[in-house]
Amino acid sequence: MSDRPAREASSIGLHRVTDARTVLPQAAHRLDPAPSIRPDEVRVRVERLNLDAASYRQLFTKHGGDPGAIRGEVLEIVRERGKMQNPVTGSGGMLVGTVEEVGPESPLGLRPGQRIATLVSLTLTPLEITDGLAGWDGLSEQVPAEGHAILFGRSIAAVLPDDLPAPLSLAVMDVCGAPALTHRVVSSYRTGDGPGKGTPPVVAVLGGAGKSGSLSLAAARRAGAKTTIGVVPTTLEHELLERTGLADRTVRADARDPVALAAAIGEPADITVVCVDVPGCEHGAILATAPGGTVIFFSMATSFSAAALGAEGLAADVTMLIGNGYVPGHAALALDLLRSQPGVRDLFASRLGDEAGGR
Repeated sequence: MSDRPAREASSIGLHRVTDARTVLPQAAHRLDPAPSIRPDEVRVRVERLNLDAASYRQLFTKHGGDPGAIRGEVLEIVRERGKMQNPVTGSGGMLVGTVEEVGPESPLGLRPGQRIATLVSLTLTPLEITDGLAGWDGLSEQVPAEGHAILFGRSIAAVLPDDLPAPLSLAVMDVCGAPALTHRVVSSYRTGDGPGKGTPPVVAVLGGAGKSGSLSLAAARRAGAKTTIGVVPTTLEHELLERTGLADRTVRADARDPVALAAAIGEPADITVVCVDVPGCEHGAILATAPGGTVIFFSMATSFSAAALGAEGLAADVTMLIGNGYVPGHAALALDLLRSQPGVRDLFASRLGDEAGGR
């Protein structure tokens, strides 16, 4: 670590930032992934990465689905930046691995040998890949990998449950912030703490057949939503979501077309949750939300300026929340929804294939 600016050890990882100016690890251009750890750090032997959906879609589109080119760019990003942070989307994902070494002052409560999922983004996690991603076909968001990663004192991690295969647990934990915040916001309406003043809300989820979307629908129903509406872009996803029963209504619409989306939903929703992995859905979500309602943006493709200026231009009195991926208890809630709602697991299985059932 001798080539980086001298910085004191920090629970938020400032000592791993190699940029000349002082920035937090997520905003840094490069992190130092050296395997030696500070007293409050943890080193994890990497088993599998999970690229976030927006990042993988961008890479897949850029390279025309060429697996070798996709794999090559991911490797280059990690080599150059010491972390996985897509330079276009700014997003990363998270990982599964085994704890190798725990510093004596680490507050995370982890022990060597535990298999864990990191619940913090790869965009701020020091990472080194040592196998050239030889086991990855480049055709999935889940990336078998060998190497190591570093967790800071203020990182978050969860021990993998014994009753679920690791790829399935990883996929769920990657998006567990979405159902947790959805549950919190819906509950606030139902209890009278939110703008609904005790009225159970109507909740629309854009991307309802996806991972975060299906969990958000299940969370909204558990929290007491009056009606749940799942919005999907294709006939195939419409049929898939209908079979699960997770949504009271399933509608097909392109979330990038504001007028078509609002027409498909009909009476505006009290809460609209955006769980799509493509840009350009901000205005549709705002237009589909009732005055005084709430829009929750969970897509890494969301543009703050498009959302803010779009709401202003529509004279839309809506509260807009950016899901930050962390709500206390988020992993436990998401895993419980997976276990208790067969429709959720069916949707995950359709996306993960054989990995959803094996260890």
